[in-house]
Amino acid sequence: MKILGLTGSIGMGKSTVAQMLRDLGVPVFDADAAVHELQGPGGALIPQIEAAFPGTTGPGGVDRPRLGAAVFGDPERLATLERIVHPAVARMREDFLRRNRDAPLVVFDIPLLFEKVGDAGLDAVVVVSAPERMQRERVLARPGMTVEKFEQILALQVPDAEKRARADYVVDTGTPLETTREQVAGIVAALKRNE
Repeated sequence: MKILGLTGSIGMGKSTVAQMLRDLGVPVFDADAAVHELQGPGGALIPQIEAAFPGTTGPGGVDRPRLGAAVFGDPERLATLERIVHPAVARMREDFLRRNRDAPLVVFDIPLLFEKVGDAGLDAVVVVSAPERMQRERVLARPGMTVEKFEQILALQVPDAEKRARADYVVDTGTPLETTREQVAGIVAALKRNE
């Protein structure tokens, strides 16, 4: 089995590329979806998060804006949250690997791959990228997004140019969807050929 890391800055089209990989039959572990499951209604981490950050959870799970306000700008509190969340996500990732042990290729979709996790244990990394103008338009079109919030998010992420320099493959989503799909299929074929 080969493990491909998939990452990209906000608004670069990573979710679209992850779906293209699924469409090609490649199992994808979505780290963000795992976090949402763990923090959603009845999520396994709700009691621990509430104990560490009182008033940040309710019947709907984690109140994300409230939890964000509790940890934003406070590295120590953020580290506390990460000590709760990261081991649980790692266990889910291990379960995913066990369930897909016969697959020739699997993908770990990890938005903060370079920022938080690192690429150890991966056979290759794909960075999804688009022109800066396109990224900005995509992100600012999201509900509730502001220029200030976008700039804060970018400040926490490894710059796109650095991600591209560290990647084994770069998928350009500034092209028509069919071109992007061809790039993704080419990467999958290349990785499967090198089994």
